[in-house]
Amino acid sequence: MARKIARVVLAVIGLGGGALAAWRLVGPVQALLGAPLHLWQTFLFVGLSGVVAGLVSYAVAPWVITLAWQSTNWLEGRLQRTPVQDIMAGTFGLIIGLIIANLLGVALVRIPVVGGVLPTLASLLIGYLSLSVAVKKRDELAGLLAFLKPGGRERPGEKSKGKILDTSVIIDGRIADIIKAGFIEGPLVIPGFVLEELRHIADSSDPLKRNRGRRGLDVLNRIQKELKVPVEIYERDLGPNLDVDTRLIKLARITGSAIVTNDFNLNKVAVLQGIQVLNINELANAVKPVVLPGEEMLVHVIKDGKESGQGVAYLDDGTMIVVDGGKRHIGETIDVLVTSVLQTAAGRMIFARPKNYERSSSL
Repeated sequence: MARKIARVVLAVIGLGGGALAAWRLVGPVQALLGAPLHLWQTFLFVGLSGVVAGLVSYAVAPWVITLAWQSTNWLEGRLQRTPVQDIMAGTFGLIIGLIIANLLGVALVRIPVVGGVLPTLASLLIGYLSLSVAVKKRDELAGLLAFLKPGGRERPGEKSKGKILDTSVIIDGRIADIIKAGFIEGPLVIPGFVLEELRHIADSSDPLKRNRGRRGLDVLNRIQKELKVPVEIYERDLGPNLDVDTRLIKLARITGSAIVTNDFNLNKVAVLQGIQVLNINELANAVKPVVLPGEEMLVHVIKDGKESGQGVAYLDDGTMIVVDGGKRHIGETIDVLVTSVLQTAAGRMIFARPKNYERSSSL
């Protein structure tokens, strides 16, 4: 029923449009013939033109209605799949572009010959470019607006909005215990491209990689289900051609969040770009007990060291203790005196000697 009504409406529109066009052509037709038309000739010309236009409109109406219906459905589907943030950003960009084009049109219209066409072309071109750029730079625009808004985005030195977890720290697994202990607060941001990387690792044909990927997914499930901390999944991709580390840095810069990682290279690059980084390895080194030269320790020597006569022991936190003259005590638990402590990028190393080292040497 709706199609029939639309077809009749299009036919009426075609009838009126054809008659109006013919009425405006009466003057040029009279000039072409060199003689005025009689009143009945004028009405006949206008009437026949209107009828012909109406019949043509009625004939092509089904095709026009179908095309309009399909175009509407296609546009509606695209709008439903498009995030509302993209729609708002595109609308904002289009408005700004049309304002700029209108200002330029005042100057372009004065150009001879093509001045009447250039403002329209400028509106179409600048409007499209502004819409496209605004959609692609949506996150940067949002970050800029939040920065300009009073009380919005944090200034340097203030607390960041969230903590972005990278792939390495998720696979590592210690992040769940750290969150449970309350040392890291939410919200936690897990980018969609990190989840995708985890999925690829979990589907790897290499058993070691597959187990690491599955452990990472288990850690995420534990964080979401067991720990009382808000978790946000950031679905928007920031550039499919960029590597994961670059996208993490870009996301941190846009949202003002910190990156939680134990990746040494990512840590260095992010710090160089002024992004706050929470390194799990640095945290682990920071909470290790402080050992000073001259202190006594009880250690279990498990193997020989690189140098002659050395033995190696480990603390519960994994700190290596090199015992000078400890080779003879392999398999024993002995008292040692700390002689020096070496702090490296890889961790802390303690050098010690047996408590009775001098006496045993004199024997």
